[in-house]
Amino acid sequence: MAGVALLSNPRSTGNRAILPRIRSFCAQHGEIFHYEVEAIEQIGPALRTIARVRPKVLVINGGDGTVQAALTELHLGGHFGDSPPPVAVLPNGKTNLIALDLGASGDPIVALERVLEIARGDMTDHIVPRELIALSDGGVRPVLGMFLGGAGLADSILFCRNKIYPLGLPNGFSHVLTVMAVFLSLIFGIRAAFLPPRPSEVRVSLIRQGQIQGRFALLIVTTLHKLLLNSKTGNGTGPAGLQLMMVDQSPLSLLRAIVAAVFGRLGKHAMAGIHLQRGDEIRIEGDRSSVILDGELFQADKGRPIVLTQTRPMPFLRLAA
Repeated sequence: MAGVALLSNPRSTGNRAILPRIRSFCAQHGEIFHYEVEAIEQIGPALRTIARVRPKVLVINGGDGTVQAALTELHLGGHFGDSPPPVAVLPNGKTNLIALDLGASGDPIVALERVLEIARGDMTDHIVPRELIALSDGGVRPVLGMFLGGAGLADSILFCRNKIYPLGLPNGFSHVLTVMAVFLSLIFGIRAAFLPPRPSEVRVSLIRQGQIQGRFALLIVTTLHKLLLNSKTGNGTGPAGLQLMMVDQSPLSLLRAIVAAVFGRLGKHAMAGIHLQRGDEIRIEGDRSSVILDGELFQADKGRPIVLTQTRPMPFLRLAA
């Protein structure tokens, strides 16, 4: 039995600089079984091989696409039977929301050292359950993830990915530029090719809770407990289900949501222009409205909605005490 199995994607952007250090670290620690893939399609065979060494912890080292593909294969592939190992995610991708939710931030080597430390002892207090979002858009196989952004948020993510990241700037500065562009577009109503577009109208339906329709600056569906600005969506003690947050496309509503998140008041009481719901099934429909699930782009159309359901809980490894 291996203490830790590490699944790495050398082609992810973050690994281009850090992977030599990762390889050196693994060479110095024999309890790590390190498996590298060259393409997303190789993740299924990789997990079949990893299952044979029966690791105590599975660590994913790659970008958003690698994490999403690994979680999908873990849930649907059945490589570990009914007892998959707890999953840890190294801080590597552009956004790192899953890693942040699990207490991993900063240097991936430091996070990996912490995983090793936990795996050598009793892991009980560090194992936390998380449900996944299963997204179906009419395809044969659902795609699984933990964070979906839509409406104006998806447009902003695509703007950052297509217009800002190609400039080669540091991630943090790229995100600041994106936020500035979003505020110029939203608050001052400026429309230009170098700014994010106006969000399309979408209709969101929740079983038993009805429908909400309009244009939204933010649309988030998640099973994470911690989001941007360190705002929390759950109590951190167990699965929180599918949580939906939408913010109306208005400067006041967006500012109200940001202030509430910064001061930890988001979701504690009703606020105008901010919609917070939970549901077992969420349907998103719009006229070519984009949604992004853990980095992968999907499109909701009229008559062909995107359907989100929740999976059974999977074990994850929380690095923070």
